[in-house]
Amino acid sequence: MSKVDDVLAEYGTTHANQAGIKLADKPQPLYQLLVLTTLMSARIGTDIAVAAAKELWQAGWKTPQAMRDSEWLDRVHALGRGHYVRYDESTARYLVDSAEFLRERYRDDLRGLAEAAGGTVKKLEKLLTEFPRIGPTGAQIFCQEVQAVWPWVRPYFDKRALTGAEKAGLPADPDELSALVPGSDVARLAAALVQVNFHTKKR
Repeated sequence: MSKVDDVLAEYGTTHANQAGIKLADKPQPLYQLLVLTTLMSARIGTDIAVAAAKELWQAGWKTPQAMRDSEWLDRVHALGRGHYVRYDESTARYLVDSAEFLRERYRDDLRGLAEAAGGTVKKLEKLLTEFPRIGPTGAQIFCQEVQAVWPWVRPYFDKRALTGAEKAGLPADPDELSALVPGSDVARLAAALVQVNFHTKKR
């Protein structure tokens, strides 16, 4: 096996996949990715954000309308079941604020966000930071994941992924990295390299 095969075999699961999101260029899974990005934008572990997202799906809040119809305390409790502590109350508010913004700006369909970005990744990043809680890092998380279904975003590797590439002995250049795998696997590779960086730091 090649180095890239080894990396994918050990770490090649996207955050969306971990959270049980069957990512596609459709309103519901794109919204779920936005929610996951919101959860990951707090200073909290990825595994906890993923667990919290699963609790939200279990409660039935997979669409912006369902999120808007939910009660704040119910959202707090769902986040708590995912051990999303310290940020549970504020995030419970952010989730509805984000769903409201999505309705006002994009009529509950994030494909409108892609259209507004006009095929420009920098514009996409900027538009994402207009959502409550999502800052530059959150925008990078969303872009890195959504490239699985929005080919025009590829190749997208944030600094953590590029640092992971160096540590794995792979080229730290987005174009060179993307050439190592089929287009459909670029998002998996990016997610895997983030994990390489994280686990190497821990050691």
